[in-house]
Amino acid sequence: MIADSTLRLPSPSRPVSFGGLMALYESNHVRLGWLIPDLRQIATPQQSAVSNDPTLHLDVLERTRWTTTLRLTYFFDTERGLQADPDLTVRIYHDADLAEAMACTRQHRHRILRAWDTRPGIELERRWARNSMLNKWLEYCAENGHRFEAAVSANC
Repeated sequence: MIADSTLRLPSPSRPVSFGGLMALYESNHVRLGWLIPDLRQIATPQQSAVSNDPTLHLDVLERTRWTTTLRLTYFFDTERGLQADPDLTVRIYHDADLAEAMACTRQHRHRILRAWDTRPGIELERRWARNSMLNKWLEYCAENGHRFEAAVSANC
């Protein structure tokens, strides 16, 4: 497993900076790589099922030469039907080795996730909140054994 311990992230108690946010995007990219062996060729849609965690769902929403946009979520049965939570839209910037949480559901099912402020506000702070949550969640998913398969090449 690749360690991202050499990446220096500012303390969450200090004011958020653009440089700190870029370091967080870099850490997100490393951690996403723990789950997905080839970020450019991820097979979609797919699920990662492990015994000690809900099934993790991945779907590629868009692919371009330089980016891949995907959705990562769990689905929970509720009295109102299936609810995605956390429901993150993540853009991978292949040329810069960055991964950004672009969007996140505003109505989390779990109390702990409701503490992450994703309401409209100062853009840098909103991006920091979304991407800090993605960073911690990716670490949690990797530690629980979630993995996704790369797409099978047509040349094989």
